[in-house]
Amino acid sequence: MLADVAAIRGRFGEHTTALVETVRLRRKAAAKLTGLGDVSGWLLTDEALQQATTAVVARHRAQRLSGQVVHDATCSVGTELAALRDTADYLVGSDLDEVRLAMAAHNVAGVPLVRADALAPISRDAVVLLDPARRTGGRRRFDPRAYAPPLDEVAQAYRGRVTVVKCAPGIDFDAVRQLGFDGEIEVTSAGGSVREACLWSPSLSQPGVSRRATVLGDGERAAEQITDAEPEDCAVGDPGRWIVDPDGAVVRAGLVRHYAARHGLWQLDRDIAYLTGDRLPAGVRGFEVLEQLPLREKVLRQALSARDCGSLEILVRGVDVDPDVLRRRLRPAGSQPLSIVIMRLGSGASARASAFLCRPSR
Repeated sequence: MLADVAAIRGRFGEHTTALVETVRLRRKAAAKLTGLGDVSGWLLTDEALQQATTAVVARHRAQRLSGQVVHDATCSVGTELAALRDTADYLVGSDLDEVRLAMAAHNVAGVPLVRADALAPISRDAVVLLDPARRTGGRRRFDPRAYAPPLDEVAQAYRGRVTVVKCAPGIDFDAVRQLGFDGEIEVTSAGGSVREACLWSPSLSQPGVSRRATVLGDGERAAEQITDAEPEDCAVGDPGRWIVDPDGAVVRAGLVRHYAARHGLWQLDRDIAYLTGDRLPAGVRGFEVLEQLPLREKVLRQALSARDCGSLEILVRGVDVDPDVLRRRLRPAGSQPLSIVIMRLGSGASARASAFLCRPSR
């Protein structure tokens, strides 16, 4: 890389930094934005690419907005516009940042663009899509009032309008409701990672739905959606054949019991998100229970040795255990891949930590 930079500097002089950065960002974009068309010639900034919606999530949102007139009021370099231009009935983008707006004009040529402050509405009779910035200098902002623009000011500026607002997945749902939001909060995951929370105005959601978990396919499992309008009848009982760790979107959306009811599973503890059952939901990775053991290192080490454990995965909920530290202390040295699922069972004085030695399904 040093030789490349030197060669570029000799040929392009003061433009070297911009050229090198552009090539690096295009390489990153090739993975993150695959599915939005040819992004090999896009213009980007590092911060804009960090904040940009992953292509599979942007396409999902675009499908939900199919046939709508959409105004992307924080269009940045055009990621959402690239997904929406194939589904929206009419589309316009705006942004206050002149550089990003110029990049968007290059990246999604043909989409009308306007320079405007997102807090000064310029459209009417359109669904307004907003993606407030949640990073400064590469660091995340967790307070919704520290977003740019602040979420409370966004709520005030678009009160009474049909909006879709992208937020951090860890946002406080109660804080959002206190801002007057009465629509649907959708938590979306892709590739096994929770990507975002999205606030949908009531007119864009199903009646009676206030929370939704969307699990987008990653090539191995089908997409799944579950809402709080579904049944949540879920028992608490002893472990079945399998332990299931629900997708992070299901957990974050508070829909673990709804997911269990849909798939015939039950909880091991009412306050812990691990589920159990005698059958695995289709396409879901699970952990086949071999033994239930007390959380004592000597006991665990003996059990792992007896089963010739080599690679060891440790999952923990409700117990103060560092999986990496525990793995080093257990020193597995065999050949078989196994998992330990550690959780707190019970509450108060009767609470105890249990470890389930398991065989992963894949």
